[in-house]
Amino acid sequence: MHDLIFMGVELLVSRTKKALRRLDLHAKKGLGQHFLVDEKALGCIISAAELTSDDTVIEVGPGLGILTEELARRAGRIIAIEVDSRLASALKKTLASCPNVTIVNKDVLETDAAELLESVGGDVDTSYKVVANLPYYIGSAVLRRFMEASIKPCLMVVTVQKEVAQQMAAQPGKMSLLSVGVQFYGKPAIVDYIPASGFYPQPKVDSAIVRIDIYDQPAVQVEDETGFFRVVRGGFSAPRKQLHNSLAQGLEISSRDAAALLERAGICQKRRPETLSLDEWARVYRMYTEERC
Repeated sequence: MHDLIFMGVELLVSRTKKALRRLDLHAKKGLGQHFLVDEKALGCIISAAELTSDDTVIEVGPGLGILTEELARRAGRIIAIEVDSRLASALKKTLASCPNVTIVNKDVLETDAAELLESVGGDVDTSYKVVANLPYYIGSAVLRRFMEASIKPCLMVVTVQKEVAQQMAAQPGKMSLLSVGVQFYGKPAIVDYIPASGFYPQPKVDSAIVRIDIYDQPAVQVEDETGFFRVVRGGFSAPRKQLHNSLAQGLEISSRDAAALLERAGICQKRRPETLSLDEWARVYRMYTEERC
């Protein structure tokens, strides 16, 4: 294992500013560009990813390539997808000495994993990891993009907004639609928190590093994943209401029918959506499906 080259926050900030000036670039607020300058966080990301020379890594939003360089020193292949054309062009030059890095200038939300793997000679059997400092405004969408892909990663290590990370790892009692969506596909764990000062320019909120170990099969077995999440979304349509009222609103059924549905599922109609476990949501989905058949 290579040792991380620690530079210190001030040095990383200085390096980032110089790189932006040299390239005549600036961080674009519209793209949520905040460049990581916290050496401790960088080390945590690298450690959590448990990289080997056999790994293929997809990095989303490589920015100026500070994390990319460290990934390239450890993994076999890096596919760095960058939507900003000027940054992508700059990365191709600054990382020219890293033959195992491929820069892809595309929107990750308009590209699937299979296409990215094919770009480096991969195939449908290729196992890969996602390591990324995700822009806040597309964080949840990127997670869904990979977890719902036909070719899923085996592991994701991502930096997201602190509150989003806490939702991802929440337990029944504080669950949300995001909690269910992530935990359906994998096991999330918060690795560490990053203060706003760990980025340049500084965002208004703190962040967290989350590791998600993706399951070979979803946490609960359902016949139709799309149908399952339709029911879950329905249940969270009015999260402050009791479950039977929220389900009635979200699924466009009567409150009486929603209450009967929950009774068949063995779930108290007065509970809040945030209290249900994945197994309980699966029971609600199965009862709803049986009723409609």
